[in-house]
Amino acid sequence: MLTLTAGESSIVVAPETGAGITGWMLGRTALTRRALPEATSGGDSHAMALFPLLPYCNRIGAARFAWQGVEYRLARNFGDNPHSIHGVGWQRAWTVVSVGPSAVTMVLEHRADPSWPFAFEAEVTYGLTASGLHIAMRLTNRHGFAAPAGMGIHPYFPKEHDPALRFNASGVWENGADALPQRHGPVPPEWQHAVFLAVAQSRLDNCFTGWDGRADIRAAAASLRIEASAVFRQLQVFTPHWADFFCVEPVTHVPDAVNRDDLPADQAMHVLAPDETLSGTISLTPGG
Repeated sequence: MLTLTAGESSIVVAPETGAGITGWMLGRTALTRRALPEATSGGDSHAMALFPLLPYCNRIGAARFAWQGVEYRLARNFGDNPHSIHGVGWQRAWTVVSVGPSAVTMVLEHRADPSWPFAFEAEVTYGLTASGLHIAMRLTNRHGFAAPAGMGIHPYFPKEHDPALRFNASGVWENGADALPQRHGPVPPEWQHAVFLAVAQSRLDNCFTGWDGRADIRAAAASLRIEASAVFRQLQVFTPHWADFFCVEPVTHVPDAVNRDDLPADQAMHVLAPDETLSGTISLTPGG
């Protein structure tokens, strides 16, 4: 593990555990949840405070899809969940290529296997500055033909400060009983976040579309602003009532996008030609 610092801000990065972050502290304030013990003792990426999503985000229904006339079945990677989830990167060891007091860059070289049938190379950089945490992501197709691609981040934020969330989006997907998107439409009044909405009042595991790239978390000393470059066109919001955390995830495509040929281009996965790269940046700024 590696510790990065900038002034009172510090993060601990675990390249060996999905390039995840075990926690982000600003002085004595936790800006993300603290990783659960199984993250460090058992290498459980799902127990981290933040991890990258790639080469796809959220779920692929029934862990299967067709691409260019070929049917693919993926290895299920989340217990008895019927879907494959969160991509490949979060469950792999990454290689550190550069590191300093306040920044680290890691790479992952993936060869086609049952978890994802297309070769790719990924790069993630975490940088701490006086203004916050800055994340740069790159995903390059190393396969012999065009392949689908997506990326994002999966942070976990604490509920202990009675947080409220604000962002702008033009649409949202409602899920079916299988937890996959079923119906797209305008954001209903009770899910509107144009003004701050208390996280405790929502029960969401939904993808908001037409996101403008900014979200604000009001949470006393743990308040944050999230800003993402234009490639991150959707915002996945998860507010489980049973947990002490919630998630606000900038992503490049909607869940199960690889199985949905009828999606508009701004909600679909990117298609990368061989050696083509998808890239983007996300900044998290304390205090908003």
